[in-house]
Amino acid sequence: MLDEAITALAAAGGTAVVQAAGTEAWTGFRQAVARLFGRGDDQRASAALERLDGTAAAVSTADGGGAEQVRSHQRALWQARFEGLLESVDAPERDSVVAALRALVAEHSPSGQSGGGEVSDNSFNGPTIMQVGNGNRQDNRFGNGA
Repeated sequence: MLDEAITALAAAGGTAVVQAAGTEAWTGFRQAVARLFGRGDDQRASAALERLDGTAAAVSTADGGGAEQVRSHQRALWQARFEGLLESVDAPERDSVVAALRALVAEHSPSGQSGGGEVSDNSFNGPTIMQVGNGNRQDNRFGNGA
């Protein structure tokens, strides 16, 4: 069983896969993910490349209202795959895989880029306020008498 921080990292990995699919960064990103899953085994790396290509195809062909559902499904699949990878290795190797996954997520996710401010892949139901930036202050009041 993985702790919360590792599970969150796996979720961030799933999000990074979906966000990178179809972008200019995809080729390098998919190779890095395949190396992570392969861990020196060409067959495992090849299998990861096939799954990554399937994800890229699914994300790029999704349209309209179903696009977010496809993206959400792919994020969940990749989170589960990263969790499975982390659970399948022994403790010393897990530390190495965790470090590699953290680096991959930091390098390829919008939040890891300086000057970002990009927010994507969110769903809100009801009153929502979102603020992006550093050193901001925001006071929100919802409901009667706000």
